[in-house]
Amino acid sequence: MDALAGLLDGPRARGAFLLRMVMEPPWSVRIEDRAPLCLMSMTEGEAWIVPADGTEPVLLRPGDLAIARGPEPYTVADRPGTRPQTRIGPGGICTTLRGEPLAQSMHLGVRTWGNAPDGEASMLVGTYLLDGEISRRLLDALPALILLPGDGRSSPLLTLLDSEIARDEPGQSVVLDRLLDLLLIDALRTWFSRPGAAAPAWYRAMGDPVVGQALRLLQDEPAHPWTVAALADRTGVSRAGLARRFTELVGEPPMAYLTGWRLAVAADLLRETDATVEAVARKVGYSQAFAFSTAFKRVRGVGPQDYRNGRGLPDRQQDLPVA
Repeated sequence: MDALAGLLDGPRARGAFLLRMVMEPPWSVRIEDRAPLCLMSMTEGEAWIVPADGTEPVLLRPGDLAIARGPEPYTVADRPGTRPQTRIGPGGICTTLRGEPLAQSMHLGVRTWGNAPDGEASMLVGTYLLDGEISRRLLDALPALILLPGDGRSSPLLTLLDSEIARDEPGQSVVLDRLLDLLLIDALRTWFSRPGAAAPAWYRAMGDPVVGQALRLLQDEPAHPWTVAALADRTGVSRAGLARRFTELVGEPPMAYLTGWRLAVAADLLRETDATVEAVARKVGYSQAFAFSTAFKRVRGVGPQDYRNGRGLPDRQQDLPVA
């Protein structure tokens, strides 16, 4: 498992919120869904993305791809100064700013929504409704808004998503979920590989022949009884050399990284499976449930069972609907 695969290896897109938005100016939509991640791309016309924190608006043209990281709100509009008329809340619920429902009046067909069937602006929107603990390392490394210019060209994945989004076939939601995953991975790979990219240390470390191999071993086999000596033996370097190089590139020692990774995997298993706490403990390398529970509570602030029941989760997860 590499760094980008780790983003989606836990709760990948499942029943993600996907639609084509078709709008005729003047229009402005306030996004307050608290979703962890949203991908947007114009197929026709232009749109402005206006962050709520006062940073400069971003212009989105055909072929461009924008990634907005939640839970902070933002506005998408025909012009930066257009006042919002519509609000998108948690779960993709559409209302006026006064809370009046708009889902029926703005419904334009299968996964198509807007204020005019032939509006001059058309945008593809794909939203992840839930974030996973494994992905947090990556999500927290992203800026609030990313723009990947398309230089007037749409990627093959965007073209395919555009052709599939309004189809109503058996299993279509699964097809769209996987397309969204591929589009996100491709976009983040492009973002992190650009010149001067501020990629997180552990992502950059994946390219190191020694530390990258060590990271993959830890991520692929979290239940293995790893020691620095065993890891050094598998990577073909000295124990001291591995410990020094790993810490310099990743920002923490190998065993500290392993503990964090194990508990992140455990958090996903607790939320996404019915496995007992004991089974989860064994799956991530703890021989005793008590030792696992102690470590989990020290890091998460609550025990595994309380975490599974939703107590102690960050606000952005508690407020989001389950897909």
